[in-house]
Amino acid sequence: MPLTPAQARAHADEVRETSVTVLKGLIPIETIDTWNAAFGPLLAGSVRREGDNPNRGPHRYYVTLPFHGLWADPAIMDNDAIMAVVEELVGADGVMCQLASDTPLMGSEHQELHRDTQLLFPESGVETPPYQLAVNFPLIDVTDDTGPMEYAPGTHMLSKEEGMRRIAGGETPLVRAYMARGDVMIRDVRHIHRGTPNRSLTPRPMVVAGYSRRWLNRPEVNIRVPADVLVALPERARRWLRHNPVFETRADADRAEESYRAFAY
Repeated sequence: MPLTPAQARAHADEVRETSVTVLKGLIPIETIDTWNAAFGPLLAGSVRREGDNPNRGPHRYYVTLPFHGLWADPAIMDNDAIMAVVEELVGADGVMCQLASDTPLMGSEHQELHRDTQLLFPESGVETPPYQLAVNFPLIDVTDDTGPMEYAPGTHMLSKEEGMRRIAGGETPLVRAYMARGDVMIRDVRHIHRGTPNRSLTPRPMVVAGYSRRWLNRPEVNIRVPADVLVALPERARRWLRHNPVFETRADADRAEESYRAFAY
């Protein structure tokens, strides 16, 4: 269901104020369950490849998603409601720069508190309006048992030192981000947050699509786009993908490596 301009602005204002907004029940549960079934083999390959040395802490895996088939579904990648909020925050000329997932398994631990990017000008200590977003949606329900993200609201507009001081002093509590299948979270990646342990036997995949202002380039992340997928997408989606590498075949795109790992700022 598309958002009205007023609704999109309200969600964007919530991100500006708290760092997070959630679009409840946006994606059909049947779609999410299909994604989850297809994700299993991708996760298994990542676990075998990384063994006991995962890149986000024990038993927690970053898996890049191939940009074709169901993973390039325009109903999600070009969703009117998601894009209305994203465009309110980073402009209609922004870029989509990441499609991946974070998945804790049983045996995972609390991550260190961190933010996913640093200030644009770290020496100044001054924050700016949003310039990089993560659009997250889980492939199973996120409960206390399956490892919700914890985040400190409002810390996206503070220095790391001040944010940590407020968390330690209890002035800014950590909030657990519970989500049901179909919910979509849009967040400012500067907020201080951490993953928590998955205490269940079920992997908890969290999809992340990254969006930035047009002038921001993080060379460690990109989406490897097959040419035939790109030409079949709606015009808006093609425009948001314009700075990503395009490959002649899907096999070529899948063979390319993404260098992103968990950078803790």
